[in-house]
Amino acid sequence: MIKLDRRLLLNFDWTLFVLVLIISGIGLLNIYSAGFSIADLRQTPLYIKQLQWILIGIVGMALAFFIDYRFLSRHAYVLYGISIILLLVVFTAGYATRGSQRWILIGGFTFQPSELVKLTVILALAKYFDRHQFARGYRLTELLVPFLIVLVPFLLILKQPDLGTGLILFILFLSIVFYVGLDWKALLIAAVGGIILIPIGWHFLKDYQRERMLTFFSPDRDPLGSGYHIIQSMIAVGSGGFFGKGFLKGSQTQLKFLPEQQTDFVFSVFAEEWGFLGGIILLVLFLFLILWGLKIMIHSKDYLGALIALGITMLIFWEVFINIGMVLGILPVVGIPLPFLSYGGSSMVVLMMTVGLLMNISVRRFILQSS
Repeated sequence: MIKLDRRLLLNFDWTLFVLVLIISGIGLLNIYSAGFSIADLRQTPLYIKQLQWILIGIVGMALAFFIDYRFLSRHAYVLYGISIILLLVVFTAGYATRGSQRWILIGGFTFQPSELVKLTVILALAKYFDRHQFARGYRLTELLVPFLIVLVPFLLILKQPDLGTGLILFILFLSIVFYVGLDWKALLIAAVGGIILIPIGWHFLKDYQRERMLTFFSPDRDPLGSGYHIIQSMIAVGSGGFFGKGFLKGSQTQLKFLPEQQTDFVFSVFAEEWGFLGGIILLVLFLFLILWGLKIMIHSKDYLGALIALGITMLIFWEVFINIGMVLGILPVVGIPLPFLSYGGSSMVVLMMTVGLLMNISVRRFILQSS
């Protein structure tokens, strides 16, 4: 439960807090630029909406900070179950846009349950591996339960359809499994099984998802269709040069050649305006954030805290890696947001909550140590 202990504030992780605010501030400025040429006076500007989500996210961060992560872990399966129910609600009371049904209305706000699932899956996996430890490494039979924990939301999210978020869940699962350790035989069987499942998985992809994969290998095969996004993105990034074109001066952005410029391709906007130098600075900030998360994991006073910190850090790492790789054309376009920069309330609030959990784990090592 929430217990106000002055040691929480005395040992508050200001480095992590300020770092996230800096990245979010850069994202806010970037969204202002991305929405500058498409502003509609009849609607609230995107940057104002994003600022509102950041403030709501900070409230969520505070809640995640003050509630002991061990208490959250005790109720991890309940929280996981609630998130699964919300995913099911999407199919009955959710609404569709652009061919995807991913959102539900809660209190006048739209919410994407698949974002919350990322956090509850991390908590559920951490609880399972904390309670079932094997020094020799896990066998495949011992991974059946955590695999099902991921498989259920994966299938529901895939049906929306949202391949990107579904893949993130499985990548998180693999990241945590490699950390806790696999029996070498299980590792060999899993590797062979994964190779066999690739052609089977291709059969279950929707037509547009297959087209995205083919476009990844040859963007010029359909330059005005499936290849348009990535071609325009690479033009934007390349035209930024070393120093960039300057704030609000990106031609690809302001002339609206760049699609999804406030969400999936927000890094293209940033790279065009601030150039290679700005992109490197942003990547260094993300690198510092990821390394800080790993530091919290290493210094955690219990295995549970280390697993949660690892899951959160890997979530941020893989979303940054996949989004920027997608923007640069070195990975297929799968619709992964760039943490703290892409426009989106659900993503921002959940990410802020994960940061609150990281700070929770960071500060409670001092409390556990002195208890």
